[in-house]
Amino acid sequence: MPRRSTAAVADTRAEVLDVAVRRASIDGLEGLTIGRLADELSMSKSGLHGLFGSKEELQLATFENAVESFTREVWLPVAGRPPGLPRLLALLDRWLAYHRRRVLPGGCLVTTATIEFDARPGPLRDAVARARRQMHAVLHADIRTAVEAGELPASADPADVAFTLYAIVSTASQAIQLEERGASARARRCVRVVLGAA
Repeated sequence: MPRRSTAAVADTRAEVLDVAVRRASIDGLEGLTIGRLADELSMSKSGLHGLFGSKEELQLATFENAVESFTREVWLPVAGRPPGLPRLLALLDRWLAYHRRRVLPGGCLVTTATIEFDARPGPLRDAVARARRQMHAVLHADIRTAVEAGELPASADPADVAFTLYAIVSTASQAIQLEERGASARARRCVRVVLGAA
């Protein structure tokens, strides 16, 4: 039997990861298994195992795929704008819209994975921590630029403001999943209060 081309394998892997991300957003990464995913995709377990090698590798690839998708949806569309307060607000608005549109049926996979792995050392916890650090760094950079440009008070600590904004958007994600009325609009208002842009 002829071997599949590298491109065909990559396409299959991408299709599997799309389904895995959606499933993990509901069941968590721990609930993501090769057996259950194989059943959902009508694939053999050995075929899936060949693509990922282990449950942990599947979980890591799924998480990384979710982060890449989030980056494409939320960060890249605003990345070319001049740094500072306007770009920061645009980023936060896109982030909240991402949750409001329920791009993933179970909500933010980073939030879910943080709850799952924050007390469990290992590669998955490391990946979650890295993703959170990267997003904090993005927020921190625009906040620092806004302070330097006089768009935010000189007394504003970029790390503290980034922490607060991340907390607001993470809470909004959960509230939206729980169908709390007006959660997205409330979060948008809170963001602007924190940034003095109400």
